[in-house]
Amino acid sequence: MAARVKSTLSAEQAELLRRLPGVDELLAQPRMAALAARTDRTLVVEIARTISAGLRARILDAGDPRNGGAAVVLALTPAAIEELIADEVARILSHSLQPVINATGVILHTNLGRAPLPEAVVEEFRRTATQYSNLEYDLERGKRGKRDVHTAHLLTRLTGAEAAIVVNNCAAAVLLVLTALAKHGEVLVSRGELIEIGDGFRIPEIMAESGAILREVGSTNRTHLADYEKACGDNTKLLLRVHPSNFKMVGFTEKPSLEELVALGRRAGLPLVEDLGSGSLTDLSAFGVREPTVRQSIEAGVDLVLFSGDKLLGGPQAGIIAGKHELVSRVRRHPLFRALRVDKLTIAALETTLGAYLRAAWDELPALRMMRIPCDELQQRCEALSARLTPQLATGELECQIVDGASLAGGGSTPSQSLPTKLLRFASARHSAAQLEQRLRRGPGPVAVIARVEDDHLMIDLRTVFPEQEPLLAAALLVALR
Repeated sequence: MAARVKSTLSAEQAELLRRLPGVDELLAQPRMAALAARTDRTLVVEIARTISAGLRARILDAGDPRNGGAAVVLALTPAAIEELIADEVARILSHSLQPVINATGVILHTNLGRAPLPEAVVEEFRRTATQYSNLEYDLERGKRGKRDVHTAHLLTRLTGAEAAIVVNNCAAAVLLVLTALAKHGEVLVSRGELIEIGDGFRIPEIMAESGAILREVGSTNRTHLADYEKACGDNTKLLLRVHPSNFKMVGFTEKPSLEELVALGRRAGLPLVEDLGSGSLTDLSAFGVREPTVRQSIEAGVDLVLFSGDKLLGGPQAGIIAGKHELVSRVRRHPLFRALRVDKLTIAALETTLGAYLRAAWDELPALRMMRIPCDELQQRCEALSARLTPQLATGELECQIVDGASLAGGGSTPSQSLPTKLLRFASARHSAAQLEQRLRRGPGPVAVIARVEDDHLMIDLRTVFPEQEPLLAAALLVALR
C-alpha cells in the first residue's frame, strides 16, 4: 500500500514530504524545548504530532485528482511549523470564558451570564477563596455548623419567610422540592403553566425526574379553582403554581388568584409551592418592570417560594427555597440537597448582594442600576460616543443617529418587560448591518462586542454598557466601521 502511495506522488509532493521535519527534530529546536519546559511536554508533543500529520495529509491530498490536483503552498521551514505549534498551544491554554461588552440592551442576558455581580463581590471572593473560612463551622460553639446560616437570616428578613436554603439554580430547587415532598405522589399544575425554561428544560420533565406524578388541571388558557378541587385525591401531595416569567398569555384567559390557591391548600391540607422564576425582592414597577415580589407571595400564605439568584435579584446563579420552617427543613434533610447545594463563593456573592438590599443600596447592584438609568442620561452618553466616533470616520460612508428604542429587562426571565431607551443606530456604505455585527463580535477589534441588528441597521444600547467600557467600545466600533 505504501509503495502504491509513493508511486503516485508528484515530484513537488515528494520534495515537500522530504522537507517536513520530524517531531523529534522539531522538539529539539530551542523554541520548542523552552515551550515544553514551561508548559507540559506531553501537550507539546501531542500538538506537534497533530500538526505534522495535518501538514502531511494536506500534501498528499493536493495530489488527489478528486481535489483538482492543486499545487501545495506550504511554509515547511522549522520556524514556520514551530509558530503553528506555539499558536495552537497558546490557543489551548487561553481562557475560553472571557468578558464581552453587552450592547444589546438586554440586562439579564441569559447567554451573557445574566446579572453582573456587584463590585464588592470581587473583594469577598478574594477573602473567601484565598483563605479558610467558617463555611460550616460555628465559631460561637466551636462545633460543626451549617452553611445555610450565612444567607438564611438575610433571606428571611428580606422575604418574610420563616426559613430559607440555597441550591445551585431554580431548576434544581424545583427538582429538590418535588423529590422531597411529592415523590410517587401527584402534583397538581395548571396546564397553562407547564412551561419550558432555558435550553429546552421543561417543567413536566423536571417533575418526571423527581418521581412526582404530574396531574394537569384546567386548559391551556383557562383554569378554574374547581379544576384543582376536582383533581385533589388521596395521592395528591402538593399544589404547584408556576409564574410565567418567560412568556405572556393574552386574550381569553383565566386562572385562580394566589389567595384562592392558598385557601384551597389550607382546606385540603396540601402545601402550595410557587415557582416564581425571576424572584424580585423589591417592587420595580416604577422602572417599567412589573413582576411579583417574593414577599408578596409569602405574605399571601404560599408555603414555599422558589426563585433564582441571578435574575431580577441581581446576584449569582442560585436557586432559593424560602417559606415555612417545617417544609424547608424537610427539603434540606433530603439526600439530594447535598448534591445540589452551593459552594462558598456563591454564598459569598449572595451574602454581599443581599446585604446591598438590606441597605437599600440599589446602585451597588448592576442589574438594578441599569434598570434605573433615565433616558436623559443615555441620551448624553450616546451624544458623547457619537462625537468621539464621527470625526475619525470617512464622511459620507457612515450614518450614525440617536433614536428612541426599548431595552429588555431579560431575554429569558422577563422578555415582555421593556424599558424606554436611547439607541445609537449605524448604517455603513462598506458593510451590511449583519457584517458589522459579526465584525464587532468576532474582531478585529480589541474586545468582543455583542450588539443587535434591526431593520438592516446596527443598534447599540448603552444601557447595558458600563461607562468605563465606553472607550473600549469606541475603539471596537472604529475598527468594525472602517
